[in-house]
Amino acid sequence: MKTDIPLKKEDSRIIDALGGTGAVAKIFGVSDPTVSIWRRIGIPKARRMYLEVVYPHLFGNPTPTEISTKVNAVYA
Repeated sequence: MKTDIPLKKEDSRIIDALGGTGAVAKIFGVSDPTVSIWRRIGIPKARRMYLEVVYPHLFGNPTPTEISTKVNAVYA
């Protein structure tokens, strides 16, 4: 009896924002089915940490340019 495992919505959203399963598989050099599994069990911690550094905007974090602009505005 097969039961559907619900998607990890946030991780699935991140994968979609990066261009989908195939694009994320290429980023990490893994197979498409591996990334499909991540949609259900979550992106592995080390991989997620990498994505947070390289694509901070996907996690609601400011980019270095945004930080610099805000700092410069304060001291202008």
